[in-house]
Amino acid sequence: MGVSGSGKTVIGKSLAPNLNAEFIDGDNLHTQRNVDKMAAGIPLTDEDRLDWLDLIAKVGHDHAEHGTTCIIACSALKRKYRDILRTTNPKMGFIYLKGSYELIFDRISKRSHQYMPSSLLQSQFDTLEEPQADEKDVFIVSIDKEISEIVDDIVQADLV
Repeated sequence: MGVSGSGKTVIGKSLAPNLNAEFIDGDNLHTQRNVDKMAAGIPLTDEDRLDWLDLIAKVGHDHAEHGTTCIIACSALKRKYRDILRTTNPKMGFIYLKGSYELIFDRISKRSHQYMPSSLLQSQFDTLEEPQADEKDVFIVSIDKEISEIVDDIVQADLV
């Protein structure tokens, strides 16, 4: 979890083989309406995200039911979003890729994304509710390291 540009896809793809897990990019689960809205530079509302979060929860639940592990890249910016994901997935855990606005803006401005312009980054930080101490299923990782170091930190945490 984390704001756009925090490395969810890169870290998830790098982490998955280490955990014998399937990587699923939550961006690919958005409705076309949401994609069009973000491409136009319009931030999503809580209502916009609801079907998307329900679908992510279902995908996670289906993997758990089949005894397989998956890593789903998903912003999960608010606690209530994380709570939706937890509802049908009590074993779900979160890895919060934490970084400063400046670091992430620098990264996001150097990449191309199918629909997420750098102009929406501030709205992501405005929406972000960082995990609190009572969210025991959240592992916080600083993203100001090399990808391999971040992946090693997560693997060594033995979250699966």
